[in-house]
Amino acid sequence: MVDVLVAGGVGIDTIVRVPSLPLAMADSIHVPPVMDYVAHTGNGVALGLLALGHRPLLIDFIGEDPQAELILARYRERGLEFDYLVHESGTRRSVNLVGPDGRRLSLYDGRHPDTLRMPRAFYLPRMREAEHVHLSIVPWARELYDDAQALGLPVSTDLHDWDGCNPYYHDFAYRSDLVFLSSAVLGAGVFEVMRAILRQGRAQVVVATAGADGSYVLERGSEEVRHTAAARLDLPVVDSNGAGDAFSSAFLHAWRAGQPVDACMRAGAISGAFACAFHGTAERSLSRDELDGYLANG
Repeated sequence: MVDVLVAGGVGIDTIVRVPSLPLAMADSIHVPPVMDYVAHTGNGVALGLLALGHRPLLIDFIGEDPQAELILARYRERGLEFDYLVHESGTRRSVNLVGPDGRRLSLYDGRHPDTLRMPRAFYLPRMREAEHVHLSIVPWARELYDDAQALGLPVSTDLHDWDGCNPYYHDFAYRSDLVFLSSAVLGAGVFEVMRAILRQGRAQVVVATAGADGSYVLERGSEEVRHTAAARLDLPVVDSNGAGDAFSSAFLHAWRAGQPVDACMRAGAISGAFACAFHGTAERSLSRDELDGYLANG
């Protein structure tokens, strides 16, 4: 049985720890060992849900290459159910530069053509088994909205660093029931974008993450944007890769359990902060016992 179908968003992150961001202009910079990690947004959400006791299924395209072998080995190790199709363009990759304070700059190589579509005969039987659908913002995932809504399944998505204008994101922003996004590009304009998503779309809840400044939530029927402080877990901050996906997975965990939105925000804040204490992307996901322990301790 599957409770959450996660559509799209697996690849390999090559993480380079750099002395500063932005980088100084130089011919050569010595850095600590460069590492490859199984990563990207759907991967982070699916592994986060799995660690919290859910039964996610991740579906995506990968290549027939060494990067795909890393992904398949990781999912066998973790016990994550992963159904995939092979595409000749290969497995997606990113090179992420991470500064001493944990901030990152991601250089994303999506590589799959925008015309790529997942066959309905492949995804629909898997969708019919699910109770919730989380769509990554890959081009083929937008084609799943009609079937998800015909089946009466709630849909969530993460717009990441959308600027509030780029029309590529419109289906994801306006056809999802729960929308996550980052305030990194929008700054103070994020509140108007949150209101526009509710005004023009079907979302019941819009969440904007703001890193060390915490996160914000706006619910349908309310004009009040509420703030949740970033969680302080007495853990080092070494790498912010995957923090947003960890936030989303814990929020979904609490939301699907019927918790109030503010409790979902607190769970997300804890999970996001926890992710920042570990190098890599989703190398260490917060467990349900750990989440419950942090919540109990305030």
